[in-house]
Amino acid sequence: MHIKSLALKKIFLNLFCFCIVLSSAAQHKDHKLEKKIADQIKGFNGQMGVYVKSLKTGKTISINGDTVFPTASIVKVPILIGIMNRIHNNELSYHQKLIWYDTLNYDPGEDIVAYLKPQTAIELSKVMMLMMTISDNTGSLWLQSIAGTGTRINRLLDSMGYTATRVNSRTPGREQSRSEFGWGQTTPNEMGKIFEDIVNGKIINKESCDRMLRIMGRQYWDEEALSSIPPTVFVASKNGAVNASRSEVLFVNAKHPYILSVFTKNNKDTSWESSNEAWELTRKLSKLVWNYFNE
Repeated sequence: MHIKSLALKKIFLNLFCFCIVLSSAAQHKDHKLEKKIADQIKGFNGQMGVYVKSLKTGKTISINGDTVFPTASIVKVPILIGIMNRIHNNELSYHQKLIWYDTLNYDPGEDIVAYLKPQTAIELSKVMMLMMTISDNTGSLWLQSIAGTGTRINRLLDSMGYTATRVNSRTPGREQSRSEFGWGQTTPNEMGKIFEDIVNGKIINKESCDRMLRIMGRQYWDEEALSSIPPTVFVASKNGAVNASRSEVLFVNAKHPYILSVFTKNNKDTSWESSNEAWELTRKLSKLVWNYFNE
């Protein structure tokens, strides 16, 4: 009887702890904002995931937040982390000169690095800036290789506790994931957490995180979610776009700071005009969240 009694007590204790966890999670959900966003995205012709966290109250919203989406160019955030880790380990130097050998040309119609003459010397820091500011694909592939390839970057992400975010392209063993998601994959929740950890100095060290924030605060592509934020407010961001997927992640350092992570896939509208359905909806969501916290 004594053994049975102890077993029952253990079961009730576990149930009690589980209920406390559920209650705590519910208290940290912003149900009002979640409803506003759910109403806004209703009827979207594709699949959308949204994560928002108030860095003032700690409250969050998550709609399809644990669903895996293509990163498109947001994959450049984990590539940046991979480079910063090698700099931290003294394997690279931020201002060291790299020599371009014209072996990774990806999109010479859009990229700047692709137009460099063979044997041109360029600082690592400048290639990093081009990757994050104008989303230079050729420069990004170069940095992915310098970071130790997707294999090393993925091991690093895993060691930091990020289990959903992965580099797929040119990464042995990830061919099936690449066919489904393209260059990389993540979830709205996890990419939002990565941004929050950078803000809080938790990735590598504070110096590395401060550097990454400064780099991500110089964004050329500012006509979607960024366009809804006043230009006087510091924003660190990265966006990504391929035909059927348009996504964006932002840290907005306003009076009421917050993280916004918007991902889409299987979009019916694959056009590249400003009127693209996903882009229009992203602008509206960004404005909604800005007004909710700061108006």
